[in-house]
Amino acid sequence: MQDKAQHLPKEIIEVNLSKKDIRKMSVEEIALDLTQKGEKAFRAKQIYEWLWVKSAATFEDMTNLSKDLREWMEANYCINRITIASKQISGDRTIKVAFRLHDGNEVEGVLIPTENRMTACVSSQVGCSLSCKFCATGYLKRMRNLEAAEIYDQVVMIKELAEEHYQMPLTNIVYMGMGEPLLNYKNVLESIEHITSEKGLHMSPKRITVSTAGISKMIKKLADDDVKFNLALSLHAANDEKRSTIMSINDSNNLPVLREALQYYYQKTKNRVTFEYCVFNNFNDSLEDARELWQFTKYVPAKVNLIEYNPIDQADFVNTEADKLDAFASYLENKDVTVNVRRSRGKDIDAACGQLANKH
Repeated sequence: MQDKAQHLPKEIIEVNLSKKDIRKMSVEEIALDLTQKGEKAFRAKQIYEWLWVKSAATFEDMTNLSKDLREWMEANYCINRITIASKQISGDRTIKVAFRLHDGNEVEGVLIPTENRMTACVSSQVGCSLSCKFCATGYLKRMRNLEAAEIYDQVVMIKELAEEHYQMPLTNIVYMGMGEPLLNYKNVLESIEHITSEKGLHMSPKRITVSTAGISKMIKKLADDDVKFNLALSLHAANDEKRSTIMSINDSNNLPVLREALQYYYQKTKNRVTFEYCVFNNFNDSLEDARELWQFTKYVPAKVNLIEYNPIDQADFVNTEADKLDAFASYLENKDVTVNVRRSRGKDIDAACGQLANKH
């Protein structure tokens, strides 16, 4: 699926390369181009609003601009908007979407509906370079980082699906789709700026969670940048030997290193951290594993999401048994740890946690 770009008509690629991607430009850069053309600079603010508040897909949509200006923009700029390649609806109402990018690559996003919230799960990279053993995306080659606008587009389109199918607004966003968000740091933060800004979608950053496999250097950078959104760490084992078995990133970002980064993050932001923990049968589901996790939660104010695992073709892991999961959760709760047990959503359409691998 990743090689579709080479089949795009040659003239499309040439045309796009000859135009500026307007969504990579600041409002000041757009204003400069317009004044050089002889237009009023204030038009740049109107254009910026069309792009980031109204999510215009084409220049033709920008109806308060003159026809001449719209035609000039069409000739000089492009809006590389993503499109929906396919859509699947699960028996539990979860919707998985395959998004086609302008270069032919594809990523997946998911709308997760519950009674009182609508959550968009978005991707940040085409494929992933981290190769976590239990995650289907980890078995794909990382092709490239997503642009900020491509992440923004996923949110806009999933928001439209929530309104169309369930007549509810989008309430939450999780950066838990394909890729490692902190290895695409600049574009991820820029996309969140467009989503939260008054000059964008104006969503609260408190309703956004960025999930990382644990890039300690970038966790510290989040703290230095004083981010307002939530941070989740995909932990899955609070034991270095076990964690390295399933997550190769742990070799360079082990638990003591992560602990120090998380303490730095909390000291600067005062934001509580979420630890995500997929519970695998006979691997990390014993009471000793629970004790190690409890010990790790003491380092920073944290809550724990115990995640029901979704088997994938490439790996032998299976979900733990119900009584073991209950005992694990009870152990943590008895130690005053805030615990949520996350049940799988969208398993029947490969839309659940760890299953995104462009199967549709």
